[in-house]
Amino acid sequence: MTDITAENSRQRRISQAAASGTDQTGSAVAVPPALVTFAELFYFAYRNFTGDPDAILARYGFGRAHHRVLHFVHRNPGLKVAELLEILKITKQSLARVLKELREKGFISQRPGPDDLRERRLYLTPKGTRLADKLTELQVQRIAEALRQAGAGADEVTRRFLLAMIEPHERDQVAAIVKWVDGETGPAGTGGTEKQDRTP
Repeated sequence: MTDITAENSRQRRISQAAASGTDQTGSAVAVPPALVTFAELFYFAYRNFTGDPDAILARYGFGRAHHRVLHFVHRNPGLKVAELLEILKITKQSLARVLKELREKGFISQRPGPDDLRERRLYLTPKGTRLADKLTELQVQRIAEALRQAGAGADEVTRRFLLAMIEPHERDQVAAIVKWVDGETGPAGTGGTEKQDRTP
């Protein structure tokens, strides 16, 4: 029978070695230059991807946390606060601060759940919807142009790559959140934008 304790210890050593850049004997592991290049390209792509909406968010005194809240509530009207916490992986205190600012400035509203009044359901106001749409438009335009330049089949390869970057145990949850439908694409090869309204 396999020694589970020993196996777990071995896996921990491998993980720790990978994180420290050494093998299991303590020797330095050579990192393939091509992978370093991918990491750098990923950084610069993300910098530009977020930079487009950052300039607009700054006009309202908002940051990327506000953007993420606006985006996921817009995509999922009636989203529970607890569900949003699970998506964003931030503390309750951080989310409470962001929600407070968005509510006070008229971008988001909060209502009790239909069956449990203790539930807090989130909805964008018309003002919040306009801002979320503008931010999404900027980012989708960049993605659409990048997919066009990458050539035929880039959308499917990119989807598989991005999903593979996510921890295996989180992939099903993420796939459900983004509501990807195989074979469904929006304008210029972008993903579909169907929303799930949770209004009772």
